[in-house]
Amino acid sequence: MAVKLSQSMKQQQSLMMTPQLQQAIKLLTLTHMEMTDMISSEMVENPMLEEISPGEKTEDYSGENLEKLSKETSSEDFKEDMIMSNQDDSIDWQQYVDSYNATSYGQNMATPDFSEAPNYENMVSKGMSLADHLEWQLRMEELTEDEWEVATKIIHNINDDGYLSEAFDEIIEDCKLDREACLDMLRVVQNLDPVGCGAENLTDCLLAQAQIAEERSPLLEKIIRSHLTDLKNRDYKKITEATGVGEEQIIETAKLLHNFHPKPGRLVSPAETHYVTPDVYIVEVGGEFVVQVNDDGVPRLRISKLYQDMLNQVDSQNNKEAKEFVNEKLKSALWLIKSIQNRQRTIEKVATSIVKRQQNFFKKGPRHLKPMILKDIANEIGMHESTVSRVTSNKYMHTPIGMFELKYFFSSGLGGKNGGIDVAGEVLKIKIKELIESENPKKPLSDQKVADLLSREDVKVARRTVAKYRESLSILSSSKRKVK
Repeated sequence: MAVKLSQSMKQQQSLMMTPQLQQAIKLLTLTHMEMTDMISSEMVENPMLEEISPGEKTEDYSGENLEKLSKETSSEDFKEDMIMSNQDDSIDWQQYVDSYNATSYGQNMATPDFSEAPNYENMVSKGMSLADHLEWQLRMEELTEDEWEVATKIIHNINDDGYLSEAFDEIIEDCKLDREACLDMLRVVQNLDPVGCGAENLTDCLLAQAQIAEERSPLLEKIIRSHLTDLKNRDYKKITEATGVGEEQIIETAKLLHNFHPKPGRLVSPAETHYVTPDVYIVEVGGEFVVQVNDDGVPRLRISKLYQDMLNQVDSQNNKEAKEFVNEKLKSALWLIKSIQNRQRTIEKVATSIVKRQQNFFKKGPRHLKPMILKDIANEIGMHESTVSRVTSNKYMHTPIGMFELKYFFSSGLGGKNGGIDVAGEVLKIKIKELIESENPKKPLSDQKVADLLSREDVKVARRTVAKYRESLSILSSSKRKVK
């Protein structure tokens, strides 16, 4: 059978992911601090970029340029043959540079009032690590060289929570001391401050703390050794049967555990704190909430005057290699300036739309958060949902009632079926938490009962939905909350 070969042509549109487009998209997803770091790096690599000195006067935006820069970047904007062509050497680059310097990033931008901004001077510097803290105390003990070796080996196998990261027997496998002597060293470490560090499990950790208490309680130690699970499930009857002690005394003794630390290592080496810089400030002015994009720390950029002069020199000297270098750096610099402008204005549009839709939230608090999805904002500002998603990723809004991630404001409505009203997921959490906090401890509310109570407020959700949100709040089930 003969195979027929033929040629055909068809026309189709496609978006090429050029390096410039990738940079613009990446810029949208960066946090404020990441963006300033990236700009600083670009300024080192690209001599075309120059920072405008504070207080230096520059020309205002023209209405035409402002409107152009406010548009969402489309595929047409990213066509290199339209924006920055390598082929067309007849472009008047000097005029092009002058026009961009007239609209350099950062000029004529409103300066936010940072009087209500978070105090970043309160950041805690890195202190002594848990291992350093324990070793410092260990030096005060009179230990032999072999004992010191065992003790320090134990210390350097303790994680940030204060527990051994490996099994004790594996840690002492190559030690010169016998197992009993190594256990003595383990007890020495566990009695250092914070007490309980070096335990293999929660039972050993709490037991170490109970044993150094001013008034030791044999009952408490027995409960820790054998009945922690029963205590968690509030099964006091089972503990009473095993110990022969009254239920009231069990409850009173168990309260002593509130003074203990289940993760003692955190007292010295707390979990790493991630400080965030808000990308947007919401300020109340005359009863209205105004959006101010955070430009603090973002360099105001323009094309270097030195390299503007080089453009003329390159044209007059007809130096092809130098001309290609200057043109490449010029294109990169212009694109970065435009991308920063686009990022900041897009964030402002999204934030303004959020504030417009969530007025009651800013006036009255989280209970009044309305259901809102990405599509709502995208339709209002004329952008694609993916753009809104990138803009809200890892971005924070400083408001009169606290700091919130932009994604916090987005959640689909719940409880609107069968004639009910929609509420945001965060609001549902608040309602569930309030109901459980006000319940009778002896007759805690079941998930179904919580659902029934919510339906009286026209929030009609299923039992499994209540269970899902209760678990996300780390609240135990009704059977485990019950005080017997």
